[in-house]
Amino acid sequence: MSTAVKRNILLTPGPTTTTDSVKWSQVVPDICPREAEFGEIMEHITTELTRVVADSDHYQTILFGGSGTAAVESMICSVPGNEAIVIVNNGAYGKRMCEIAKVYGIDYLEFRSPFDDAIDMAELERLIRSSGRTISHLAVVHHETTTGLLNNVKELGELCRKYHMDMMVDAMSSFAAIPIQMKEMNISFLASSSNKNLQGMPGVSFVIAEKSKLEHLKDKKPRSYYLNLYAQYQYFADHAQMRFTPPVQTLYALRQAIQELKQEGIAERYERYTTSWKTLISGLKKLGLTYIVPEEHHSKIITSIQEPYEGFDFQSMHDFFYSKGIMIYPGKLAELKTFRIANIGDITHKDIETFLELLENYLGTVK
Repeated sequence: MSTAVKRNILLTPGPTTTTDSVKWSQVVPDICPREAEFGEIMEHITTELTRVVADSDHYQTILFGGSGTAAVESMICSVPGNEAIVIVNNGAYGKRMCEIAKVYGIDYLEFRSPFDDAIDMAELERLIRSSGRTISHLAVVHHETTTGLLNNVKELGELCRKYHMDMMVDAMSSFAAIPIQMKEMNISFLASSSNKNLQGMPGVSFVIAEKSKLEHLKDKKPRSYYLNLYAQYQYFADHAQMRFTPPVQTLYALRQAIQELKQEGIAERYERYTTSWKTLISGLKKLGLTYIVPEEHHSKIITSIQEPYEGFDFQSMHDFFYSKGIMIYPGKLAELKTFRIANIGDITHKDIETFLELLENYLGTVK
């Protein structure tokens, strides 16, 4: 179909603005997801997702119906045994992993790190050495969506190798834009979703894992029924089906989004995002606004911006932009009053320029 759909500009960290072709790809004949034809579609999707970050002969993608948190929860609750894990907390999503571990009664050590600066590797190593516990895993968010902070996963992987720990990475907001190589970075398990840099629709999340590590989960007592990572992996291997009803139309959209990612190229997509980010930062500086994370640690994907003046009303500004077909996001920091602007999805620097012009007009009106 070629009919255009009204275009909104989502400057949010996901869901993102999608192409019309991704939207229309969901309009397909009804199909029972237990049919072999649909299994072939899911096999294609899992192979292509794996190839973004790893060798599909040695790594496997496991799909879930659910938001990104479903994949992270599956990873956290399914992978560790009775030994301790370290969780890096330098934002809302690191904190969320701690909360998940607590719910499941998993023995974890929380390593708190600044939300706007690099992880102190020496301090983290001291925690590991002095803990007095056997630590089997380290969990970290690659791109902390709270602020736009990019954690040095490769360096963390080297630390994990030194202490014989497996690394679990929440790559929700980095996958398919920021380069990742699981083997090189020593990542054993990685979680992401369909609706961020992949530019698909929300409703599919996934874990990509080293196959040998997945096989080690076989005899572990499951902590969750629906989110049991090994059970989901083994059932798909045996039947080319999810254990439970998948989000059929969303998977068609994901197949199309993957095709468009391959056409654009991951490096080229990240370059487009970076151009939009540079446009945003230049405009913020002209308006006298301050963003949180310095460039050397910034993802160039989402930016946390300090509220411009005392008594600032984010909801009022949100409603102003919403009326113009632009969606913006509130902050997620308890310590600072902020709002967030993402520059991912099917947008360009021209859309950011439009946002900046409207922002200047809005601030000039309300000050």
